[in-house]
Amino acid sequence: MVAYEFYWLDETGGYQIIGILPERRKSPERITQKSILNWGENIFGKEVDAKDIFFIQVAIDEKSVRIFRPIPFTITLKEI
Repeated sequence: MVAYEFYWLDETGGYQIIGILPERRKSPERITQKSILNWGENIFGKEVDAKDIFFIQVAIDEKSVRIFRPIPFTITLKEI
């Protein structure tokens, strides 16, 4: 199952998770970055400033309920 972890950028420059929302839409053309952010702002924007919200897409194994996050990577200018 695809889900989105929503985070809030706090005033110290860090971030905190504020919630996870599962994707339930069947029509892939309706799933855009803007629609996901709007959804998060509607749900979590009452608690925090909506401009400070971001999300990452994760996969949740429905049997084990484990969350699989994308592997972060960095590219240095030298590698470019």
